[in-house]
Amino acid sequence: MSQPESAVADAQAGGRSGQEPLSKLAKRYGLRRAIARPRFPAYLRQLWERRHFILTYATSRNVSKYSNSALGQLWQVLTPLLNAAIYYVMFGLILGGQGNIEHYPAFLLTGMFVFTYTQRSVTAGAKSISGNLSLIRALHFPRAALPLAYAIQELQQLAISMGILMVLVVVSTGALPTWFWLMIPVVLLLQTMFNVGASLAMARIGSSMRDMNQLLPFIMRTWLYASGVFFSIQEKVVETLHMPQWVANIMYANPAASYIEFMRDILIPDHPVPTWAWVSCVFWAVFALAFGFWYFWRAEERYGRG
Repeated sequence: MSQPESAVADAQAGGRSGQEPLSKLAKRYGLRRAIARPRFPAYLRQLWERRHFILTYATSRNVSKYSNSALGQLWQVLTPLLNAAIYYVMFGLILGGQGNIEHYPAFLLTGMFVFTYTQRSVTAGAKSISGNLSLIRALHFPRAALPLAYAIQELQQLAISMGILMVLVVVSTGALPTWFWLMIPVVLLLQTMFNVGASLAMARIGSSMRDMNQLLPFIMRTWLYASGVFFSIQEKVVETLHMPQWVANIMYANPAASYIEFMRDILIPDHPVPTWAWVSCVFWAVFALAFGFWYFWRAEERYGRG
């Protein structure tokens, strides 16, 4: 009798007599669970080996997203343009949010485009596991591939949005691009690292907490208003509401506000930004990515169960 057959026979006998726990039997015969969580370095290697699947899956989702519409992929350009027009009319003209902010159209559009990238990445990540249960139960692959694919999908969409944003900034400010604009990919890299980490963390939470999809819109809306997208944090909090400077500093230190302010500093001439904003950007990128991967990996065996 072969070793696996002996193990099965012993397991059945042990199960009937209760003499030896199944875990000890499995260890004695060198057996392990069919779907066991690999060690973290091995898990990262598995993800790297499936990088082509992740990229292809993200691209196919982007292509299929507008496949049933008459204008097709043109919506990838029209959507950010229409959003830009609506935000400016509502917050810049009707609600009078401009105040003393110079180059307000560029200020507002930069805030919206940068925040939307994080908002869409985190929201998609929260649904990446619960929305793909059939795929998870049918195939064996590192589950982190799904949140990663969703984050890459949003990055592909952002590439188009950023091109439109840079044109709108030049038109609205009248200032030509400078060498400082070469820092744009650096900011986007840091923000993408944060988005991936946040998406992974939210994917685990969303997989077990079904009400998260209902709560997430309210969380995102609160985050939007706390990130200085429509107003200057310094002007509104300190100069208008006369609150202590540390309150404004806390708002600036929130990750969404940090990336927004850093991008505004690059694109908009003479835009005042806290000197430590880049430190906050680096911290959130490294912390979120490391914690997100670790937190998601810890529950790898539970995704798709139940």
